[in-house]
Amino acid sequence: MKEPKVGIIMGSDSDLPVMQEAAILLEELGIPFECTIVSAHRTPERLYQYSESAMKKGLEVIIAGAGGAAHLPGMVAAISILPVVGVPIRSNSMNGIDSVCSILQMPPGVPVATVAINGGRNAGILAAEILAIKYPSIREALLLFKENMKRTVEEKAEKLEKIGYLKYLEEKMKS
Repeated sequence: MKEPKVGIIMGSDSDLPVMQEAAILLEELGIPFECTIVSAHRTPERLYQYSESAMKKGLEVIIAGAGGAAHLPGMVAAISILPVVGVPIRSNSMNGIDSVCSILQMPPGVPVATVAINGGRNAGILAAEILAIKYPSIREALLLFKENMKRTVEEKAEKLEKIGYLKYLEEKMKS
């Protein structure tokens, strides 16, 4: 798999620190992606062109991050039939609640899967899960990823139980 399967788009380069978490996760799982800026409000023609051509380019999922009015994920979903995962970006004015509401409250027929505020990593995981239905290599990578998460939690639980909460917190603060 060499051609991008996931498109990561954002309304502004200020969204990149959040959206890079999706990119990092996809890289960890070996899933090819592309990443660019597509503003729903400042570049509507670019938005339309990107959304309309995504499937033709071989993309199978689009992760769209936006803050404030956050129309980008919904507009992409209105134009494309690909699954869209919306990432609400924390805004200054309403702490991201405005972004969540803009992405969640889509009308019937135009769904957008929505992750938590600044949930770029979960958006990457959800995109991988969607692709895992079709691609066994992604399914295997996800199984390993989740097994590693489980192992990490079990190791932390064992350590906490062994040394107690005060020593555990003290060691955690040092690192």
